[in-house]
Amino acid sequence: MQKVIIDHKEFAVSIPSAKIKDAVKRMAMYINKDFHGETPLFLGILNGSFMFVSDLLKEIKLDCKVSFVRLSSYSGCSSTGKVKELLGINEDISGKPVIILEDIVETGNTLENIVEKLNTMHPKRLCIATLLLKPGAFSKKIKIDYTGIEIPNDFIIGYGLDYKGFGRNLKDIYSET
Repeated sequence: MQKVIIDHKEFAVSIPSAKIKDAVKRMAMYINKDFHGETPLFLGILNGSFMFVSDLLKEIKLDCKVSFVRLSSYSGCSSTGKVKELLGINEDISGKPVIILEDIVETGNTLENIVEKLNTMHPKRLCIATLLLKPGAFSKKIKIDYTGIEIPNDFIIGYGLDYKGFGRNLKDIYSET
């Protein structure tokens, strides 16, 4: 499927699944090396990261734990700029390595919120892995430790990302045309 239409908006493939798979494997290779001998907690940010988390963890060769938090700052196609916490963290992360797994980092508002909260819980170290990064929109002073693919500031769907709840199940990533 090269194009899809959702709610009268047309989207075309911009990142094929093979490129996504390669980026995920490369990220896992670096994480496996950097966390050798440790037992990190992977913390996926829902809803959009579920496919990325699943595929990444299949490539992780470490003993690890996995948990999720659900945060939201979106309405339709654009960020509201306000982060609403919907489901919080229930893990004790004090003295433990934590890797935040994001599907996409745009402005950094959501990421800044979760990093501030997690730092108050005193992790051993806190790293960030994002499949997609929009450097043209990113406005925070937060270090992104692992980036899969840098993309332009387009609205995208697929591979966990949605428009009005639709498109998450697409294996490729699509940009609005």
